[in-house]
Parts: sequence; C-alpha cells; structure tokens
Amino acid sequence: MERRTQADRDALTIEIGYALLSAAVAGALVFGAVAGPKMLFTMGHAVERGLLIAAAAAGTLVFVLRVVSVLWRFGRAADQPSQPGRTSPDS
Repeated sequence: MERRTQADRDALTIEIGYALLSAAVAGALVFGAVAGPKMLFTMGHAVERGLLIAAAAAGTLVFVLRVVSVLWRFGRAADQPSQPGRTSPDS
C-alpha cells in the first residue's frame, strides 16, 4: 500500500471540507424551497407538519448526495494521470 504525502492528505482534507460546506448550503436551499410556503401562506397544522417533514427529508437527501458526488469525483480524479495525454504513470 502506498503512503500518502502531506500534500495528498491536505488535498483530501480540503475536499472533504468543500463537500460538507457545499452540501450544507445545497441542503439548506432545498429545505427552504420546500418549507418556504409554510411561511408565506396560512395552512392547516397537518399540512405545515407534512411540509416540514418533506423539507427535512429532501434537504437531508440533497446533503448526502452532494457529499457523495463531490468525494466520488475527487476519488476518480486522483486516479487520472498527472500529465495530459498520458494513459498511465508508466507511459
């Protein structure tokens, strides 16, 4: 198994931070978009509760999907050769 350099560890730390921050923003935006009508319109208690539950579920789903997609792309990008036009590090 190959040891990671400090630069590799730093890049991974930055990427995790970016994934979490961007996922939190995206999840909050989705939560606000789904739960927003509750603030603007008068609704029954059951409808308001349903909107909040749906908003929390949608926000959580977007959060998880964003984190997974960012880290997945980062992991795949790390497998690419470092120089354009090369197919593998040994070529």
